[in-house]
Amino acid sequence: MKQLWNSAFGLLLVTGALLGLALPFGKLATEGGVPAMLWAFVISAGAGSVLLCALLLGRKRLRLTPHKLRYFVLAAAISYAIPNLLMFSAIPHLGAGYTGIMFTISPVITLILSILLGVRRPNLLGISGIVIGFFGALIVAATRGEAGQPAEIFWVIVGLLIPVCLALGNIYRTSDWPRDAGPIELAAGSHLAAAAMLLVGLVVTGKAAAFGLLPGIPLLVLAQVVAASAMFAFFFRLQSVGGPVYLSQIGYVGAAIGLISGMLFLGERYELLTWVGAAILSVGVFMTTRAQSQKN
Repeated sequence: MKQLWNSAFGLLLVTGALLGLALPFGKLATEGGVPAMLWAFVISAGAGSVLLCALLLGRKRLRLTPHKLRYFVLAAAISYAIPNLLMFSAIPHLGAGYTGIMFTISPVITLILSILLGVRRPNLLGISGIVIGFFGALIVAATRGEAGQPAEIFWVIVGLLIPVCLALGNIYRTSDWPRDAGPIELAAGSHLAAAAMLLVGLVVTGKAAAFGLLPGIPLLVLAQVVAASAMFAFFFRLQSVGGPVYLSQIGYVGAAIGLISGMLFLGERYELLTWVGAAILSVGVFMTTRAQSQKN
């Protein structure tokens, strides 16, 4: 376990696989009538509570400072509350596998934002990767979800907003990481903050009554909380060990798990053009990832 905790590659595989499980779990929950906002709350409340207990059992505490409070709130909104709400809203319309492909666009957008924000200077490899990745993303978007069940353009746009949020979160969490703060502490604080935001949203929108649906799917709730708790512990550790560029690659693993589980267990099917676009997108993502790893 100690070797895994210090291995960027091992952390990448585990984190990506656990991320991918959220896709089929989320589809099963939303198809059962659970609102997307409530399922996002289940993830953040469950993961935040478990991680806080782990922190306390380790004889540590959640130390609140103005900087950490700011970090918790912003990381919660950008990285968890908003993208999870978008993801679970889009999955019933796009499919778990198709929504997973959206994760793979995150490295391309991360590089674009890094260039626009002046964090990195553009180079030829990076610009070429952005162009190729964008072309692949356009092809994927044009297929609009599962074969024979094209989704409305609105839901395709919602799906494309997921990697934008993920990229913003990757950059923010690294740039504003509080000093002397461990990954478990930041994961717990950020998710509890996200849970609080989502709970307010449930009350304001009148969807709080949907909590009554959760006792009917106890095993699914338990599986999602366990997977999310483990995933976010590894997620913040990977952020610390590998940085935002390496972290963004969890989308590859997550997308693969989402596609495989969607086809094998949920009966999803995708057009050949979707696979072609995903392959082209993967080439672009590989190029942008290599570009980000090069020195300016």
